[in-house]
Amino acid sequence: MSALSIQDAEKAWGSVRALAGVSLTVPAGALVAVLGPSGCGKTTLLRCIAGLDRLDGGRIRVDDREVAGPRSHVPTHRRRIALVPQEGALFPHLSVADNVGYGLDRAARRGGRVAEVLALVGLDAHHGRMPHQLSGGQQQRVALARALAPRPSLILLDEPFSALDAGLRAELRRDVRTALRADGATAVLVTHDQAEALSLADEVAVMRDGRVVQMGTPTSVYRTPADPWVAAFVGEAVLLPGTARQGQAETVAGTAPILPDAVADSPTPVTVLIRPEQLHLTVPRQAPPGSVTATVLRRDFHGHDTLTVVRLADGTELAARTLDGDDQHSPGAEVAVRIRDAVLAWPAA
Repeated sequence: MSALSIQDAEKAWGSVRALAGVSLTVPAGALVAVLGPSGCGKTTLLRCIAGLDRLDGGRIRVDDREVAGPRSHVPTHRRRIALVPQEGALFPHLSVADNVGYGLDRAARRGGRVAEVLALVGLDAHHGRMPHQLSGGQQQRVALARALAPRPSLILLDEPFSALDAGLRAELRRDVRTALRADGATAVLVTHDQAEALSLADEVAVMRDGRVVQMGTPTSVYRTPADPWVAAFVGEAVLLPGTARQGQAETVAGTAPILPDAVADSPTPVTVLIRPEQLHLTVPRQAPPGSVTATVLRRDFHGHDTLTVVRLADGTELAARTLDGDDQHSPGAEVAVRIRDAVLAWPAA
């Protein structure tokens, strides 16, 4: 059963089409991330789902009930949808417990629902505190607990981690996912952060120019993007021109098998996708067959891995990801580069 169904949603602001026929389905109990760059229409979509803006065309159904359509627009407060904004927007004069219980009737407050959701977000010991006594991450947890409390049909998360520092953001993402699953909630997360979408969501919908251009599991969107634009937007990508011939892609970085059914076997100009983790670097004397020579330009250390940027003889630059301790190549050193996995390719435009 789907908790949210959107069919051909249209919305324009003057001459700008913010939504240009968006269709999207969110199964009950799932977390779907709507991912896209600024201006792609994702925030407009969220506002139309919430009922804050009216659709120009199309339909939105929540729990199989139409809330927006050609002749219908259910008010926000009657949609049973909760919204968690970028910043918690807590009532400053109410305690944590009173903020969470604000939308509950007296029976629900007395029934222990406030304590239940505060425990889900790890704040059961903070029920008596005031918002100004909480950190930014704690305030967002309270906002999530307030959204969960009335058991809405759908929770909308509008880039709720964007104002937090990197370490706290990663921790809160994990805790939010755990809390949503524990409560059986259905949620839509709007974000421009690829890592956030891939690590949190059951499914990812990638938007561009007011349309959903691909939807699938995080693994499928990353490994088999719909086109070169999605490939470059979702994760780091090396996109090279090449030729597809007898199941192989020939590029300046070497030759590699093409993923099945990507392009025809006959010689075809293609655009080849190589992820940084698919490039293997070795010293030239240990180079396996099919390697090409390159010069190291720089190494960006990220703790858990290192991104090494190299330049080929023709000037092409490639980025290879290696684990810390592997391939410790200094800038200026000569290395051998090899593609070690099958690649994805599209017919060249």
